[in-house]
Amino acid sequence: MRLEKVFRRFLASLFLSITMSIALEANAASLDFSDMYSGASSEGLVFSDTLNSLNGSEVTMTGFMAPPLKPSINFFVLTETPMAVCPFCSTDADWPYNMVVVYVNGSVDALPYDQEVTVTGTLDLGSYMDGDTGFVSQVRLLEATVE
Repeated sequence: MRLEKVFRRFLASLFLSITMSIALEANAASLDFSDMYSGASSEGLVFSDTLNSLNGSEVTMTGFMAPPLKPSINFFVLTETPMAVCPFCSTDADWPYNMVVVYVNGSVDALPYDQEVTVTGTLDLGSYMDGDTGFVSQVRLLEATVE
């Protein structure tokens, strides 16, 4: 009888955990690459009103994982289209419009470059240089989860 009660509590906890996870993801705004920029200036791409309004919010994006800079790293670049070669060889002034840096807790296992992934994380905007790699980015998702 006691074991049955423990098992029921476990199932209830598991159900609640899954439900909360789905609810948190459902609260994330969906962001498409085409919604990110409103144009360009002599200083580079101009963030759209949509992108600026989501800064600091949870967002979900779908794209492709570009090949990582090194085998064990805590971030990857999410691209709009599959890329088989290094997309990182630019300054932030030349930042491509169809890339977002995705930081995860822990390290990232590289996926095939042509496999679509969905990520959810906190949107962070502005020029930033990664202290470990020197990689410069304009748009990032922080503490992201990868599906």
